[in-house]
Amino acid sequence: MERIDLHTHSTASDGTVRPEQLMVDAIAAGLDVIGLTDHDTTAGWQPAVDALPPGLTLVTGAELSCLWNPERGWPISLHLLAYLFDAGEPEFAAERAALRASRLTRAEEMVGMLVADGAPITWDGVLAIADGAPVGRPHIAQALVAAGVVRNVPEAFASEWLGARYRVPKRDIEVIEALRLVRGAGGVTVLAHPKASKRGRVIDDAVYAELAAAGLNGVEVDHPDHEPAERAALAGIAADLGLLTTGSSDFHGTNKTVRLGENTTRPEAYEELVAKATGAVPITG
Repeated sequence: MERIDLHTHSTASDGTVRPEQLMVDAIAAGLDVIGLTDHDTTAGWQPAVDALPPGLTLVTGAELSCLWNPERGWPISLHLLAYLFDAGEPEFAAERAALRASRLTRAEEMVGMLVADGAPITWDGVLAIADGAPVGRPHIAQALVAAGVVRNVPEAFASEWLGARYRVPKRDIEVIEALRLVRGAGGVTVLAHPKASKRGRVIDDAVYAELAAAGLNGVEVDHPDHEPAERAALAGIAADLGLLTTGSSDFHGTNKTVRLGENTTRPEAYEELVAKATGAVPITG
C-alpha cells in the first residue's frame, strides 16, 4: 500500500530541512507521496521538483493561517491546507504575498520587544537563521536558544516568551474567504489539525457543516496533536458531512519531534482529493 504524508514543512517557511533534502528524506522514510505545505508560500515548490527522486510523487500545497468568526465574538485560529492550486492565479497570489509581508513585520516587532527587555539577540541574527525564508517565531526561538536565553525551541514557545508575553498577533484570512480563494485557484482544501485542543481553542462541531457548505473538501484526522478521542470525533463529523479524511506528520524537521510518515493518508482519500483539483496535478519523479 502506498505511504502518503500530505503535510510537511521545509526551510521555505518554518521547517529546518531544505525542500530538496526533504524529497530525499521522504524516500528514506518509505514514502510514496509527500505534500509540501509551507506556510503561506510556494517558494519551496521548484527546489522540491528539481530534486524529486524517481518513484516519489510531490503534491504541491500551502498551509494558510485563518480565522473563524472574527466579527462575532472571540476569533479562533484555524489552519487550512490548500493543495494543487494554480500558484499564478492573481487574487490568491496577492493574498499570500500580503500574509508573508505581515509575518515579516510581526517578527521584527517581536524581536524589538525582546531586545528592549534585554534579550541578547538581533534582527540581523534572526534573518541569518531564517536564511532567506519568511521569518517566523521558530527562527526567533532558535535565536533565543543560540543566545542561551532558553534551553530549546519548545521552551521559547512558553507563555513567558513567544507563546504570550512576546507574541504579536499575525494577519490571518477569514476562513470562508480562504476557501473561496483556494477554490478560485482550482485547489482543494483540508482543515489542518482542527481538534488539536492542546494548541488552544477549537471550533464547535456545528461549524464544520458551514465550512463544508463553503467548499471545504476534507479534514486532517490523523495528526500528532490529535488524541484518540479527537480523531474518532473528527472521523464521525467527516462521515456525516461527506468530507475527505487525511493523515500526516506535520513534519518540521528538528523544530518538532515528529517523524516523516508518522501518520499517513489512505490511498483512496488521496485519489479523491487529486480528482477534485483543477489547478495543478501531482508531480512524479
